[in-house]
Amino acid sequence: MQQPTPSQRSVRALDWLNFFVANVQTGFGPFIASYLASHKWTQGEIGLALSVGTISAMVSQVPGGAAVDALRNKKAAAAWAIIAIIISAMLLALSPTVVAVMAAEIFHGFASCMLVPAMAALALALVGRQNLGDRLGRNARWASIGSAVAAGLMGLCGEYFSPRSVFWLTAALALPALVALAMIEYDQNAPYARPAPKPGKAGAAAAGAPRETIFDLLRDRRMLIFAACVVLFHLSNAAMLNLAAGEVTAGMGDNVQLVIAACIIVPQAIVALMSPWVGRTAQAWGRRPVLILGFCALPLRALLFAAVGNPYFLVPVQMLDGLSAAVFGVMLPLIAADVAGGKGRYNLCIGLFGLSAGIGATLSTALAGFIADHFGNTVSFLSLASAGAAAVLMVWLAMPETRDALEEENASDAKV
Repeated sequence: MQQPTPSQRSVRALDWLNFFVANVQTGFGPFIASYLASHKWTQGEIGLALSVGTISAMVSQVPGGAAVDALRNKKAAAAWAIIAIIISAMLLALSPTVVAVMAAEIFHGFASCMLVPAMAALALALVGRQNLGDRLGRNARWASIGSAVAAGLMGLCGEYFSPRSVFWLTAALALPALVALAMIEYDQNAPYARPAPKPGKAGAAAAGAPRETIFDLLRDRRMLIFAACVVLFHLSNAAMLNLAAGEVTAGMGDNVQLVIAACIIVPQAIVALMSPWVGRTAQAWGRRPVLILGFCALPLRALLFAAVGNPYFLVPVQMLDGLSAAVFGVMLPLIAADVAGGKGRYNLCIGLFGLSAGIGATLSTALAGFIADHFGNTVSFLSLASAGAAAVLMVWLAMPETRDALEEENASDAKV
């Protein structure tokens, strides 16, 4: 199949779209908790609001992906999602009341679950399957840079203006994202840009590809095994930094916030540096070797957290988080393209993987906290290391290679 040749204008516009979308999403991270606390919300009320957002995102993963598959215009799907995020940020800024905050969390949860697959669909339509790994690596680099820049800007706004200003800035940064989105041009008749075929032979024939239902996708061994790997990855990863940060806060007086900030920024820098290499290497070597490399960082990081008591050692250990995050961020949409990219279910597959990630992350924080309370942090870190080791073993022993024959042939030709 002939691969698309996107214009440089569209390629650069997609770079900036990733940058500004990461800016916007950063505003819905730790800043919400600080903002609500400044308005006399209790920790229990803040936890409930954040849980509503988490549940909303988990429930929306599959419908959001299916909706993007069904829409012919992927740019419109991304635009509506960005507009919904603007509304969410404005609701938070205008009225930090229970109804407004809950509504903002729900809007943001569903909008994010449409925006992520819509941007992946744009990348696939723009560059095609054979160049997708390199493009996803580039996406991750620009998103990491955007997250780091936004964290700095929002921290300064919150410090020198008010916590409310963070959400006005979030809404403002969404506007250049819409401009960048408008500059992207792609062929909506290209096979990867078409919506999912409608039920029936006529719909499948019109789409030019074999029709695949969600039940067909759920029977795909590659999809099921990687979904299990995603659950184990997040079961090991999600609670790790929170647990380490709590330990640092309890045992360290000064510079706690600086250490925690460095623990967030350092992995972003590693992701920005490594993501393009991850994408290119996945095209050249295949998916499994890269997955094993990234997943091996999980148990090693947990064991180091368990063994080392010096809080300043947390920052270099967090470099391993950057490695695993770079691999996971590139490989999830890439493997989704391998499994379902040519059958009209690419974004639904991303949604299913996103749901798996949400399940793993929810279990991670709950189980790690319970184990830490009853048996201590060291045992909790060892439990997280065990989940990470199980993820590595599952990739090694059960995960099939998903790179298709044409991409493998192109990689062999490149070596020659």
